[in-house]
Amino acid sequence: MAVSLENNVPHKVVIIGGGFGGLYTAKHLAKANVNVTLIDKRNFHLFQPLLYQVATGTLSPGDISSPLRAVFSKSKNTQVLLGEVNDIDPKAQKVILDDNVIHYDTLIVATGANHSYFGKDNWQKFAPGLKTVEDAIEMRRRIFGAFEAAEKETDPEARRAWLTFVIVGGGPTGVELAGAIAELAHKTLKEDFRSIDTSETKILLLQGGDRILPHIAPQLSQVAAESLQKLGVAIQTNTRVTNIENDIVTFKQGGEVQEIPSKTILWAAGVKASPMGQVLAERTGVECDHAGRVIVEPDLTIRDYKNIFVVGDLGNFSHQNGKPLAGVAPVAKQQGEYVARLIQKRLKGHTLPQFHYNDVGSLAMIGQNLAVVDLGFIKLQGFLAWVFWLLVHIYFLIEFDTKLLVVFQWAWNYITRNRRSRLITGREAFVEAKTVSNSSHVVSS
Repeated sequence: MAVSLENNVPHKVVIIGGGFGGLYTAKHLAKANVNVTLIDKRNFHLFQPLLYQVATGTLSPGDISSPLRAVFSKSKNTQVLLGEVNDIDPKAQKVILDDNVIHYDTLIVATGANHSYFGKDNWQKFAPGLKTVEDAIEMRRRIFGAFEAAEKETDPEARRAWLTFVIVGGGPTGVELAGAIAELAHKTLKEDFRSIDTSETKILLLQGGDRILPHIAPQLSQVAAESLQKLGVAIQTNTRVTNIENDIVTFKQGGEVQEIPSKTILWAAGVKASPMGQVLAERTGVECDHAGRVIVEPDLTIRDYKNIFVVGDLGNFSHQNGKPLAGVAPVAKQQGEYVARLIQKRLKGHTLPQFHYNDVGSLAMIGQNLAVVDLGFIKLQGFLAWVFWLLVHIYFLIEFDTKLLVVFQWAWNYITRNRRSRLITGREAFVEAKTVSNSSHVVSS
């Protein structure tokens, strides 16, 4: 469907979500003859692939966040609004916020995904996921708080529970978390405590499938598993978690049910689309998949509404090889760029061929000097893969000063083998510390 300007009034493009999909759409419309309104409930773009480094004390939240207003300060056709969209009226072409109504000619929905606990949402309080800054800070509190609690704990069984970390999910996030915690326990924190030996820390990585990192080549998956095991991570594949309660993880492997006490359980297993997917389904009749992702057309629009696009993790694009594209930053980036080009083509009465994702490969960090990279035509492991991983993540950071900050932090951590952002924040930290102290006093008396 071609769209055009009427009465020389610029075309109104509304983008919901400031993640990779929404951000790159807006950036590539910065010089177009359109008015862009970018709406996000946060005032910053978050580089989610490095959240695990915030959770494990390598980086601070500000190192991987870019204020949206700063990103678009020179884009005079772009307005940034802080707010949360509650509803959409596709007939009247407007989005509805708590305190405002915004009209659009073209709408791009890029609100991403949340954690999925596969119907066991009560597990969330016991096993936090990693999608937001708050999630990362909560994980950091639990990880470093566990070592502090173990230092004061006098009961051997309780101390073992504090020094046992269970990570559910063997994708890139789970693998990177496991490797980072292992390096913390065996290297960074080894000389910091007096009552505990942090090298006795037990790290268990649970994966439902038959191997970790299932989206990369099997030989690299094996390399990653062997590297993690050398770092002290125990890997359990073909394992299904059946319950998380009272600091105990229950899981089933084959026909055997096992339980392991752990005070620190981290979730890296499943994702589900943001609630905006359901809103679109109710308002437009578009279908969603089992994870709540919107089924999109080959040009990333939704059925019967050629002026509504869905990009990034919220969309299910299966037109390339019959399988949904992965929820990774390069997919959202390329989709955002495509939608921006298509909008500009439409304004001139033209169109583009259907979206085609150029697969740039998969990669995962395991530890210092350890990574795996699968580019299809070439596969890397070890130090070269680690350097490549660093360069790719620097490239995808948005602002130049953010790139410099992260490079400096990584260089300093590499030289000193230290992590400067090991802050335990939140009132809960002091409550837990007091509880452990009191229980230890009772035992010793």
